[in-house]
Amino acid sequence: MVAPSELLEVGVVVKAHGLKGEVLVDLWSDRHERLAPGSVLSSDRGDLHVLSAHPHQQRFLVRFAEVATREAAETWRGVILRAERLDVDEDVIWIDQLFGCRVLDQDGVDRGVVVDVEANPASDLLVLDTGALVPLHFVTEFEPRARVVVEVPEGLFE
Repeated sequence: MVAPSELLEVGVVVKAHGLKGEVLVDLWSDRHERLAPGSVLSSDRGDLHVLSAHPHQQRFLVRFAEVATREAAETWRGVILRAERLDVDEDVIWIDQLFGCRVLDQDGVDRGVVVDVEANPASDLLVLDTGALVPLHFVTEFEPRARVVVEVPEGLFE
């Protein structure tokens, strides 16, 4: 069993749908197989076993074995869904591994610690405890939960 702290937040139950316990899920992952029949998602309220799922207006309608009625489905509104990491790819930077990383520039100057990652259409931004914003595409080296080396243009930290 994976410790809850090692699970990724992959979505949220938005609301009940219909009369038979179906819920609308906003899936935050691009890995749709997380909702394949037989998949198990975790939450603060316990595990949920996926019976069926299909796309619906940018989200998914999902039936869980543990939710059989509309009344039961209503109680799941707003519950965060978690799952294990599906694969390990050394070239992928997972957002949860960035938090707390020390950021060094190409000259080895300590620029702060990552406290958040902000979505941005051009490139997600590392938000540092100093208030600086660093586009993720400037990352040249990465040690999960330890350090990030960035190559930035002159003046970015001024």
